[in-house]
Amino acid sequence: MDDSITLKGIKEGLLVTVKPDGRWSDLANRLITLIDAQGNFFKGAQVTLSLGPRELRRQDLAAMQKLLEQRGITLRAVLSESDITLDAARKLALPTSLQVAELAAVPSEALELRPPPIDPEEPGLPGVLVKRTLRAGRTVHSDGHVVVLGDVNAGAVVVAGGDIVVWGRLRGTVHAGAYGDESAVVCALHLAPTQLRIAGYITISPEDRNRKPRPEKALVRNGRIEAVPWE
Repeated sequence: MDDSITLKGIKEGLLVTVKPDGRWSDLANRLITLIDAQGNFFKGAQVTLSLGPRELRRQDLAAMQKLLEQRGITLRAVLSESDITLDAARKLALPTSLQVAELAAVPSEALELRPPPIDPEEPGLPGVLVKRTLRAGRTVHSDGHVVVLGDVNAGAVVVAGGDIVVWGRLRGTVHAGAYGDESAVVCALHLAPTQLRIAGYITISPEDRNRKPRPEKALVRNGRIEAVPWE
């Protein structure tokens, strides 16, 4: 198998990552051929499909879901940087983050044993807390907020439906407000991203990345992304 499709065992089952190069039909056929060649390994598997920036329509994901089901495999979630792909997944009622997929897999009996939810004074979105530095090649997706207690190195990617807060140096690629929320913000102790997006707006860090670090917050103002002191 070439590196256009990679497999990794994770707590939630099996992560299948499909690289963005090449035609989807060819890669889909390659994946199914791999599964058929190792049927015993894949049978009963819970698969999370990671597609990166690749754009897939509802019918593409539905066809893959059906092919997997025919082989006793469950498509558990779809991870993507593409709004088109994420929208297609939601239309099929597929979770678009591992956290949502994990909650969906909890039996109703277990949920009944949990204490009643606390009524918060302030409304908010669910979030993901990452207690480590994200190194090159690492990706974090969340339908809500993302907080990283560490650095986000160049080559790492963070995508959030809400805000992104980095308690460290931000040098990777981030996309806050990924579903169109222009009020989302990106905060970091040192804001020097490779690429920064908020909703449909995009910017890159100034050339002088060695300027004295200071806490900053990026937000959309007057039709563009601006960085202001984070106080």
